[in-house]
Amino acid sequence: MPQVMEFKLPDLGEGLTEAEIVRWLVAVGDVVAIDQPVVEVETAKAMVEVPCPYGGVVTARFGEEGQELPVGAPLITVAVGAEALPEAPAAEAEGSGNVPRPLIGYGTDHSRPARRRRVRPVTAEVSAPTAAPVTVPAAAPAAAGPAGPVPVISPLVRKLAKDHGVDLRALRGSGPEGLILRADVEAALSALRAPEPVAAPAASVAQGERIPLKGVRGAVAEKLSRSRREIPDATCWVDADATELMAARAAMNAAGGPKISVLALLARICTAALARYPELNSTVDLEAKEIVRLPAVHLGFAAQTERGLMVPVVRDAQSRNPESLSAEFARLTELARAGKLTPADLTGGTFTLNNYGVFGVDGSTPIINHPEAAMLGVGRIIPKPWVHGGELAVRQVVQLSLTFDHRVCDGGTAGGFLRYVADCVESPAVLLRSL
Repeated sequence: MPQVMEFKLPDLGEGLTEAEIVRWLVAVGDVVAIDQPVVEVETAKAMVEVPCPYGGVVTARFGEEGQELPVGAPLITVAVGAEALPEAPAAEAEGSGNVPRPLIGYGTDHSRPARRRRVRPVTAEVSAPTAAPVTVPAAAPAAAGPAGPVPVISPLVRKLAKDHGVDLRALRGSGPEGLILRADVEAALSALRAPEPVAAPAASVAQGERIPLKGVRGAVAEKLSRSRREIPDATCWVDADATELMAARAAMNAAGGPKISVLALLARICTAALARYPELNSTVDLEAKEIVRLPAVHLGFAAQTERGLMVPVVRDAQSRNPESLSAEFARLTELARAGKLTPADLTGGTFTLNNYGVFGVDGSTPIINHPEAAMLGVGRIIPKPWVHGGELAVRQVVQLSLTFDHRVCDGGTAGGFLRYVADCVESPAVLLRSL
């Protein structure tokens, strides 16, 4: 006799407590294999596919696309051992328990079967440990009638309708095949509660657009707000002549081999500066009342994507040469734009490099990426009048700004760091002498 197993939203790691359902990858009645991805969710850090540790027949799904669920909430129930089509492998009837905590890997080699298979609906003799699943009819009518099964899968939707006295048979489902979703019940409730229209003054008609502060935007807002609340920051800046740096880059790229980006050269300068001023590669432990100086430089860099601002992290940047840094920046940027960064790619940074010059601006006062101690901002590099060799000349000039946590160091240390960075930009030989 089949056993119904409930699979809950696992701990996605890095302190994440909820995730939004982006897309269901299976439907009720599908056969799933062990470790097969069943749903795609979006956390505040990344998009991930969640694999199920059980093989069998999907008997219920919990939550609709666009709904946010807390960690530990039910995702699906699976009838392990339910009768499937002949081609379904027997191995799918047992659970592997291979859902990692935290979830960074997304299943084993057999996690993606060639196609989904439909099976007969699970009979009433299968007893679920929680809410009893409801089978979706083969075809739902355009509008619910007075008789026949109501096209609802989620017990949560049924409970919401029952608690508020909503007749599900009177609703037209907006889901696939007329499936009634939570949004349909909530719309019906809104219609019931809506007051009679009242004429309002013209000035009050425009209410403005409301955008949910969640997902990536919400995570950015929370992190920046926390930085402002907890970190007593200060900013210093300096203009630097980047003509020699740009010439050095052109010479390196003309020699053949992998191309070196300006960001990679600036990153290499940063790691050298942090070796001289380790106070800025640290964090503050408020509970212990200690400054923790970190042994490795995990360099974050700002990447603007369609989903919002992302800060991927280059691990052990201090041990990488410009070629390796360029390759890693390119790899992580591509993943960021494709929405494929994992939580591990976006956490653990110790210092951030922010090149806002790509937006065509000269300067900024960066907000520290909590819980780091500093961020270096780089403006655009453009021709400007500059006194060079005692004479006025047109040079490639860039503004550098450093925002730092005043708890970890004073202005002398921050100014020394920024001056060293500027000296390396103006004369790359300074960096070579310090290696």
